[in-house]
Amino acid sequence: MSSASGQGSLQAPGWQARYRFSGILQGVVFRNLNGVGGRSGWRWLFIIDGIITLPIAFYGFLVFPDLPQTTRAFYLSEEERTLAYERLDEKPEHGHGKRAFSWAAVRRVFTSWRWYACTLLFGISGETECIGSNNIMGQWMKAIGGFTVEQIDFYPSGLTSVAIASTLVCATVTDRTQVRWPVLVYMSVACIISAICLLVWKAPVGLKFFAFYLSGASYAGQATTFAWANQICSNDDFERAIVLASMNVCNGAINAWWSLVFYPATDAPRFRKGMIAMICVCVATLGITWVVYTLERREWRRGLKQIQKDRKLEEDGSRIEETKGEHLEKQAQGPNV
Repeated sequence: MSSASGQGSLQAPGWQARYRFSGILQGVVFRNLNGVGGRSGWRWLFIIDGIITLPIAFYGFLVFPDLPQTTRAFYLSEEERTLAYERLDEKPEHGHGKRAFSWAAVRRVFTSWRWYACTLLFGISGETECIGSNNIMGQWMKAIGGFTVEQIDFYPSGLTSVAIASTLVCATVTDRTQVRWPVLVYMSVACIISAICLLVWKAPVGLKFFAFYLSGASYAGQATTFAWANQICSNDDFERAIVLASMNVCNGAINAWWSLVFYPATDAPRFRKGMIAMICVCVATLGITWVVYTLERREWRRGLKQIQKDRKLEEDGSRIEETKGEHLEKQAQGPNV
């Protein structure tokens, strides 16, 4: 498993597991602590969240290793630190190593297709997660009735389980094939099917459960999209840092208003606008995926042609040097008598 995809495939399920843990924790707190000490369940939940968060914050502060060039992590041996550093290709022509900020570097990033394509890809594809991130399943269960508070907290965890499984499987497969685009196709098609099923309000309850759980496939694209961007920008550390940060910023900027417009509380529990928007987002994701794939292939072919051209020039240069050497050798021998 490659470093970029491997780390992403482990981090993303961790982010997703928090939603599953959160739902289970809410159910357990409500069942056991609601009314205890005169406090309602949601108040106890905030107290427990605070107790959990502080140790994790200290853990992160003490354990995160920093950069390979500057790490002082106590759990890494000198050999491991050296290995981590030597794995970085420091050749300037490859764009690696420390680089000072310059307007030339900024111009290089913003005149390339990579920044625009990768940023737009995650900015749009990230909105396929809205069914899970807005807890639409929980709101639907509460609206139709027949479910206890604990069930409303527990059952949506199945969506998170699908998300974790999809992320791990897709990351493993794409690492072996080094082909990223099929994951985005898979999650887009899955979310289109899910949205269509949820648009049909009178569909059977079992079909609705299937649709909600299937929408968990949307989370598979997160790790893969960042791995793809890492792969595309692998020859330029400065560009890669800008692109990855911009992908997060773009998605966050869209998230700030997307749910307010397409998933307002007044639309619960049907969210008709949201389901139509979901289908549109998935179609847009398929289109942008095709654009990124096409541009990457074009750049790869150009690079391959340049390598072949450079190799031919080297071979021609070697031949010329060899011919010169033979000519000088004949001159040194003098004329034949």
